[in-house]
Amino acid sequence: MRWRALVFSSSAFGGLLGFSGALPQTPEYFGQDETKAECCMTRVILFNKPFNVLSQFTDKGTAGSERETLSSYIDMPQVYAAGRLDRDSEGLLVLTDNGRLQARISDPRNKMTKTYWVQVEGEISDAALEQLRRGVVLKDGKTRPAQARRMAEPAGLWPRNPPVRFRKSVPDGWIELTISEGRNRQVRRMTAAVGFPTLRLIRYRIGDWTLDGLESGRWRDA
Repeated sequence: MRWRALVFSSSAFGGLLGFSGALPQTPEYFGQDETKAECCMTRVILFNKPFNVLSQFTDKGTAGSERETLSSYIDMPQVYAAGRLDRDSEGLLVLTDNGRLQARISDPRNKMTKTYWVQVEGEISDAALEQLRRGVVLKDGKTRPAQARRMAEPAGLWPRNPPVRFRKSVPDGWIELTISEGRNRQVRRMTAAVGFPTLRLIRYRIGDWTLDGLESGRWRDA
């Protein structure tokens, strides 16, 4: 097991762990302060969660459940997911052994941006993209403005197991959507609200942490 020392100034350390300020957005922030006024031992890992895997280490909700959990992929004590990713979604999950850091990353009040690659049913229109950018009215209120654009299928994208079910008579396409909230199943509800249901959902980025170079089912230190 490899532990990593992360060094902060007193002001930066306070902001990160909730004493003041907001959570930094960049991984480069960690360990760069020259004053070395504060030091803590924290581990942050990035995991590319496969489809049908729960964002937790145990499945206590169903007796005898055969649903996969993080324990099938990560054999490391005392790290916990900072935020969640639905079982039927894939992609980036950040885990840490620092409870305060975990809370800061997952708390939607900190407005840490998250970018998703979204395969939708249909060829999304300019009008629908503009709706996503301006904010969509959902049952729990209007969403914050988002960044939305068309994109090609991500290069080197791993196959999903099981594969996505398509309707042969309906085309599909990909969009990149960046939001700063964390409502329940928000991205799926947003695309459905503008008329383009989500077929496959992959979280690519949290802050400046990304999936780059990380295969499905694998993890690495941040």
